[in-house]
Amino acid sequence: MNLPLIQRPLVKYRGRFAPSPSGLLHFGSLITAVASYLHAKANNGSWLVRIEDIDPPREQQGASAAILATLEAYGLYWDETELYQSNQSALYQEVLSYLKQQNLSYHCLCTRAQIKALGGIYQGHCRTLNNDVKGAAIRLINHHGIDNYQDIIQGNVQCDSAHAQEDFTLFRKDGLFAYQLAVVVDDIYQGISHVIRGCDLLEPTARQLSFFKTLSFTPPQYGHVPLAVTDQGYKLSKQNKAPAIDTKQPHASLIAALAFLGQKPDPALNGCSIDEIIEWAKLNWQTTLVPQTQQIMLS
Repeated sequence: MNLPLIQRPLVKYRGRFAPSPSGLLHFGSLITAVASYLHAKANNGSWLVRIEDIDPPREQQGASAAILATLEAYGLYWDETELYQSNQSALYQEVLSYLKQQNLSYHCLCTRAQIKALGGIYQGHCRTLNNDVKGAAIRLINHHGIDNYQDIIQGNVQCDSAHAQEDFTLFRKDGLFAYQLAVVVDDIYQGISHVIRGCDLLEPTARQLSFFKTLSFTPPQYGHVPLAVTDQGYKLSKQNKAPAIDTKQPHASLIAALAFLGQKPDPALNGCSIDEIIEWAKLNWQTTLVPQTQQIMLS
């Protein structure tokens, strides 16, 4: 069986923004969207949108359409038809079948509580137990365990070696495809050359690099922007019920996002249209001005 993926030559810049419809876009989401969009446009590249809708229990009804409408309200227009991960299940299953045939995966019945009791790092307990039963998760045999990489914004990133070498989950016990499987398969499928996203994904990137190497594909280049946090130190996120950004009067939030990213927006932009602000941002984008600090406090 051949791997059902073909990688496009990573010559032309192809970036993407991949929100989950578990809620509406908040200021932290806007920062990531703006950074990934501007980095793509500054490099004469394409910017794609992917809706990560592979976890139905966590999804908010109508969120996917609202996310797309919000991006348009902020002048962030994508270059190709948006991709929904819920339409990719057949491809994910083919990749899982390929990994099984190549002896690169196994079924696991261990619970989170069991793993936590053993120190929180999965030790490969089920690797040789042949747990090919209903209700078992599927884990990758992680032969590579990449624990460091060069980041466009953060420079050299060193991750925890134990976590990096762990056999991580590709298919969950509840019957859903895991994030690490879907994100890598879709980045290959869409020919993504660059990924600009938040610093909360620094550690998962190491696992994704290991998975790319397992599949013998060239990974994208990664850049991670700082996280927006509350003055109590909580990351702005849908899980933390961060408020949705304003779609009727987006100017202030867009300018604030540019300032957060170190781009020093011209004060004259306060009287400009959204399209004029975006045009200024595309012409003046400088990746070197983006702070490396992983968390910037918001008042």
